[in-house]
Amino acid sequence: MVRAEDRVVLPINCHTMTQIRHEPVAPTRTQSLAPGAAIDAHRHDDHQIVYAGRGVLAVTTSAGSWGAPGTRAIWVPAGTVHAHQTHGELELHLVGLPATENPLALETPTVLAVGPPLRELIVAYTGAQDDNSPERARLRAVLLNQLRASPQQPLHLPTPTAPLVQTLCNILHADPADSRILAELGREIGASDRTLSRLFRSELGMTFPQWRTQLRLHHALVLLADNTPVTAVAHRCGWSSASAFIDVFRRTFGHTPGTYPRG
Repeated sequence: MVRAEDRVVLPINCHTMTQIRHEPVAPTRTQSLAPGAAIDAHRHDDHQIVYAGRGVLAVTTSAGSWGAPGTRAIWVPAGTVHAHQTHGELELHLVGLPATENPLALETPTVLAVGPPLRELIVAYTGAQDDNSPERARLRAVLLNQLRASPQQPLHLPTPTAPLVQTLCNILHADPADSRILAELGREIGASDRTLSRLFRSELGMTFPQWRTQLRLHHALVLLADNTPVTAVAHRCGWSSASAFIDVFRRTFGHTPGTYPRG
């Protein structure tokens, strides 16, 4: 079983929070956040690129959660109500873009691959003074060109609305290492595996195994950010062996968990 301190806590729906701040301008800046820090639900009139140069940032909206390690950034469209949760010592880089400027034509939150050139551009742009100089304008133009070439990554953990799927997902959020098949989980909540399979596809746009893999990867990122050994991460997230976990992690993120930037 997963210990309480190892659980990934993801709000089911940030629209249910009592206070949603409206910050019209999405800031461009670099800031450091302590492990476990949270930024409550808010929205901007601008688009925003969110990048964690160190640690892991989980961005949650009503549609689900997006987790990004140091090789990924998250695109947050203008008007999207979202909340942030940090894991590990976080070095946060934020890039605000006017709603009229959407280099990837993305209307939903999306995880983007961040290679070395784009990473250096984001770090430089968010760390430099906003002085409207020609040099900064050129840096911004190159950054936007790199963004246009950035591939999108399927690292979305969608949030269900159907009560049966919510119940099942909550069971696995509490213990991602739970290895029961869908029929066994269905018996616990009083639903057939056929019904649950249909609901996963219609509600979440993916199969149950695909969703569980996404959940385990999100949980693994959090544990790695807290400096948990790779073998322990594999065990707590439900992989049969460390090598099986390493294989899935490498295929998803492009590098092994052993080379993952810790908090």
